Amino acid sequence: RWHDIDFEGRTIRWRAEHDKSGYEHITPVTVEALDALAEARSPIPSAGDAPVLPAPRNPSVCIGAALAQGWWDRAERLAGLEPKPGRGWHSLRRKFASDLMDQPLKVLCELGGWKTAKTVLQCYQRADEGQLRTALEARRRSRA
Repeated sequence: RWHDIDFEGRTIRWRAEHDKSGYEHITPVTVEALDALAEARSPIPSAGDAPVLPAPRNPSVCIGAALAQGWWDRAERLAGLEPKPGRGWHSLRRKFASDLMDQPLKVLCELGGWKTAKTVLQCYQRADEGQLRTALEARRRSRA
């Protein structure tokens, strides 16, 4: 909901009732994200308790999963991407966790809204070949 976005404080409150594990938390938001949100809100002067992504037929409720998936599928087609299993909205969380792999794990968990580091390590972070090679090359070498 729009009132969960603090434009001045640059944070978003993620409500427990919308989180599958019931975890309510507040995270900072980038200036770029806030700019995009401000632009989306501009035609709605008194957004207040309205959903950020309102349902087309009833703007007082959030869009459903089917519509969100339809938007993803359309964006995928427009980007010229071949559909792949496992690619969808949730893959953005995996990308986020992998992109921030160099940050302290506690910081990543707070930003991503994960309660435990175990979840991040088991399900979300994926090292790519470049990261693996960099780690291998940075190892200590014993002197022969």
